[in-house]
Amino acid sequence: MHDQTLLQLIEEDIPYAGQLLELLQAEALALHGRDMGLLENILAQKQSLIVLLEQHGRRRSQLLVQMGLSPDRAGLQALAAQSHLGEQLLARGDMLTQLLADCQTVNAQVGQGILRQQVATANQIRILTGGDAPSLYDSRGSTARMLKPRALSQA
Repeated sequence: MHDQTLLQLIEEDIPYAGQLLELLQAEALALHGRDMGLLENILAQKQSLIVLLEQHGRRRSQLLVQMGLSPDRAGLQALAAQSHLGEQLLARGDMLTQLLADCQTVNAQVGQGILRQQVATANQIRILTGGDAPSLYDSRGSTARMLKPRALSQA
C-alpha cells in the first residue's frame, strides 16, 4: 500500500517540478530583460511550488522511514525490489530526481546572473557618486582628484 502512495506522490510532483523548471527559465529571461513585474509574478508562483514540493518530499521520506528504509535512492530501490510497482517507482523517481537537478542547475545560473547584475549596478552607482578615484589628468599632468563624493542629484 505504501508503494502506491509513494508512486502517487512522485507522479504528482513530476508536473510540479516541470512547472518549477519552466518558471526558473522564465525568471532567467525576465532578469536579463529586467522585467520586475514579471519577476514578482514568477517569484510568487515559484514559492508556492517549492513549498508544495518540499511537503511532498518530506511525506515521501516519512513513508520510506516508516517502512524501515532509508529516505533516499537506496531506500526507494529496496522498496522497488519488494513491490510489483518497482520498475515504475524507480523510473518515475529517476525522472523526478532529474527534473529537480535541472531546476538546481537553472537556479544556480539565475543566481550567477543576479550576482553579475549586482556587481554592475554597484559599479555604476560608485561611478555616479564619485566613489572611484578618477583616472583623469589635470593640466599639470597629475591625476585629478575629487575632493568629496558627489550626490546622485549632482552627477
